[in-house]
Amino acid sequence: MAVKDKSVSFSDEPPKTIKKRLILNAFVETSSGHQSPGLWKHHDDQSVNFNDVKHWVNLAKQLEAGGFQGMFVADVLGGYDVYSSSLKPAIASSAQWPVNEPLAMVSAMAAATESLGFGVTISTSYEQPYHLARRLSTVDHLSGGR
Repeated sequence: MAVKDKSVSFSDEPPKTIKKRLILNAFVETSSGHQSPGLWKHHDDQSVNFNDVKHWVNLAKQLEAGGFQGMFVADVLGGYDVYSSSLKPAIASSAQWPVNEPLAMVSAMAAATESLGFGVTISTSYEQPYHLARRLSTVDHLSGGR
């Protein structure tokens, strides 16, 4: 039985539940050491293969099989030189160093998957507009808009 007020409606019926969809996205970087320093010591770590496109294709397949909707590939344009005012600590610890250009592997990963979406960091400050638009358009077409 519902009781109505001029501004509020009350009901004995339970509220309808809204089914929410969980969206999973992976966050990676094409380097040997991303945001997990020391993880390279783990027996299952594969970061040594960051220069091998097969590594990234395999990761994309695993993410898609695990129900992920997307993979975001981060990028940095330079090494971290604030600690000790030098790049040496970043290089020695592989703190996002060295890092590959992220867009290069997206076509291969898209060809090996069916529904996984892709996002990448690209600096519009250092890219020529026509060249950047052409690269993004090509990957967009080759990936079917993913």
